[in-house]
Amino acid sequence: MYNSGSILHLNSQTILITNFSEQQYEYILLQGQSSGKFDVEINNEKTLYADTSKTFWNILPDSLEVSSSISSVKLNLVYKNIILSRTSSYYDQVHQKQMNQEFIPNKSKVNYAGRVFDADEMTNLVDSSLDFWLTYGKYSKKFEKEFAKKVGVQHCLLVNSGSSANLLAFMALTSPRLGERQVLRGDEVITVAAGFPTTIAPIVQYGAVPVFVDVSLENANIDTNALQGALSSKTKAIMIAHSLGNPFDVQTIKDFCNKNNLWLIEDNCDALGSLYNDTLTGSFGDIATSSFYPPHHITMGEGGAVYTSNDTLNSILMSIRDWGRDCWCPSGRDNTCGKRFSQKFGNLPHGYDHKYIYSHFGYNLKATDMQAAIGCAQLDKLDSFSQKRKDNFEKLYNGIKQFEKFLTLPSATPKSSPSWFGFLLVVKQNDHFSRSELSQYLEKNKIQTRTLFGGNMVKQPLFDDLQLDLDYRISGDLNNTDIIMNDAFWIGVYPGMTNEKINYIISKFAAFFDNYNEL
Repeated sequence: MYNSGSILHLNSQTILITNFSEQQYEYILLQGQSSGKFDVEINNEKTLYADTSKTFWNILPDSLEVSSSISSVKLNLVYKNIILSRTSSYYDQVHQKQMNQEFIPNKSKVNYAGRVFDADEMTNLVDSSLDFWLTYGKYSKKFEKEFAKKVGVQHCLLVNSGSSANLLAFMALTSPRLGERQVLRGDEVITVAAGFPTTIAPIVQYGAVPVFVDVSLENANIDTNALQGALSSKTKAIMIAHSLGNPFDVQTIKDFCNKNNLWLIEDNCDALGSLYNDTLTGSFGDIATSSFYPPHHITMGEGGAVYTSNDTLNSILMSIRDWGRDCWCPSGRDNTCGKRFSQKFGNLPHGYDHKYIYSHFGYNLKATDMQAAIGCAQLDKLDSFSQKRKDNFEKLYNGIKQFEKFLTLPSATPKSSPSWFGFLLVVKQNDHFSRSELSQYLEKNKIQTRTLFGGNMVKQPLFDDLQLDLDYRISGDLNNTDIIMNDAFWIGVYPGMTNEKINYIISKFAAFFDNYNEL
């Protein structure tokens, strides 16, 4: 053993090491030809470049004694690398083994979605926790900058969920700073009933009026033929999602909004990575939103984003996200504008502290830096995740298309390349089985299924106390929405779906439809 007299030199800085075994010592000497960040010398015997991989840091002992010449910053770096290396090893020993478990037909569960991650997410998370900044910090800034660049917009704000992103996006349109385009209580917003509740919840909660139109049965997206009939003198915005990752008719929607001076909120929560006309969705709306809940295209556990290329909207969004404050100083900084105590606002006394001036009724919707740390690692994987979703969709489509006699299969909308969130199936009208029976059969065989979220939202209990034509309107009929509510469901295509699982799914569809081959 090389005990407390053993010395490790890192870039001419000295660390005394306790419990440094001969095996560990020999390992370091053997790494002399590798290229690393740290110039290492042990007991003056040899100078070399040490391998800075997780293996190197794993062999260092937990207890390090510091000589008088080493800075605390250098020692902290050594400790951090030891911890991060062992975090990576923990992933290898625990999570990776779980992910690589053998799939056993009829026993293993086929989830519709789930987390897909590696050691990068875990080490980022632990790195952030060691800094113990907790709230908005370096990882948050990095994520916002890289996400905006990836999607092709000017600004991104990280928030604590996709639902908060939708709330923030809509509430930004109620800002008095927007003048005649401000959404007022009683104004109307065109949307669809076949979707998720938090796309429409902010509209109702504010006191605006959602106007529901039907969807196309082929893709569950808004029926653009219904737009003109839904338009009124009170219409101020359209707020809709790309259903299950399949882009809506962006060009028609954009043209309609431009012609009628309407805002477009693009709910991109289920479509991150999808393309319309070779451009990423999320870049078309005045404001767009994303969710980073585990089933989504990337995850940070809980989390979301709201993004825009409109400078005015961005400043409003930032204000409402951060308590409604007027001050735009980043966390931990004061008096960025240089006028903190020299301005006049409202009926407050002159010079009232600008850090406590509130220009909007806002919230605290920020995420933690630990969430952002995970998101940074996930964002690096977005392209590969999207490709895997497309590949899985194609495999399922090729395996299930033989049952088109009974099922309406999904197809990409024109000009689009979806990063599919799910594989939507609509059971055609027949006298032999229902959507519910097919779903229950799949669930019994350990294949998860999901309906298209709320089905027809206006038939949900949350609408029981709302009055038609006062609190909300329906333009035309919602026949296709009702068909989706009654007859549609979807299964997963997420990146964790293996070929074994996909083949198993197809085999179970085949077994189910074997009973109806003669029909």
